[in-house]
Amino acid sequence: MPLSEHEQRLFDQIERSLAEDPKFASAVRNSDPRFHARRRLVVAAFVIVLGLALVVYGTVSSNTPLGVAGFVVMLASAAFAMQSRRKGQAPDLHAVGGTATRRTRQTRKAGFIDRLEDRWRQRPEGHR
Repeated sequence: MPLSEHEQRLFDQIERSLAEDPKFASAVRNSDPRFHARRRLVVAAFVIVLGLALVVYGTVSSNTPLGVAGFVVMLASAAFAMQSRRKGQAPDLHAVGGTATRRTRQTRKAGFIDRLEDRWRQRPEGHR
């Protein structure tokens, strides 16, 4: 149902006043899952570099346990980064330009079995 002209003006006025409030903007930014996912990616990248430094230092100093620990740190940080990236790409509620839209799970790529079933349904009738 569309808003009346008066309601639209009030809505625009409220939107402008909220956009100018720095506390509100920081509160919205802090609750955005994409913001947190980006921060986790940066931390994970830093820890990967730190793990690489441990691997190199462990190799140079002939300290095998230190090199293995560095590799484990790199591997765990890479897994954490992948998980954070997935969370940042697919939040349940996605805000764009002041409007909220709910993403559906239907947009995900079909699985292997789903693709096989689709191919089976679309095959020519003469080939059985």
